[in-house]
Amino acid sequence: MARSWAVSEQQVEQVALVDGTGAIVGSAPRSVMRRDNLPHVVVAVLVRDPAGRVYVHRRTRTKDVFPGMHDAFVAGCLRAGEAPLVAATRELAEELGVTGVRLKPLLTDWYADSSTRHLCHVWATTYDGPVVHQVEEIAWGAWLTVDDLRDRLADPSWPFVPDGRALVERLLADGHLA
Repeated sequence: MARSWAVSEQQVEQVALVDGTGAIVGSAPRSVMRRDNLPHVVVAVLVRDPAGRVYVHRRTRTKDVFPGMHDAFVAGCLRAGEAPLVAATRELAEELGVTGVRLKPLLTDWYADSSTRHLCHVWATTYDGPVVHQVEEIAWGAWLTVDDLRDRLADPSWPFVPDGRALVERLLADGHLA
């Protein structure tokens, strides 16, 4: 007897959707959220080492948004029913293998462009242990000084995710990234 490998709607990752005030109003499969550019919640973590360098990585070419671009944040979508801090801790462990660190809240703000609209909860942490990339999501990574990061952002040949760029610029302006 042949088995059906079709994935039911309940097995598909459900992403938390929000209204214009940031209130969670439901959920949708990630594919539907991306297809319809639905407003959703994202968590982002800036990882720095004790010397103040920032961990920057390049996303794999198979990512569903901004493939192959660089980012200074470990980030991901909030799952339906998940608390933002829990999601940030999960993303940090999944993408970089970083656990047992304190996350300091920095800001919560909206971001929107032609491919994504989200409310982003942003944290920072300091970490000096080994980094282990999730191979499905991260193709390369390195510690950069803030000056090196500024230089990379100014280089048009170095593609950087637009929402991450906006966050870095905001953190620089607010003095959170010196």
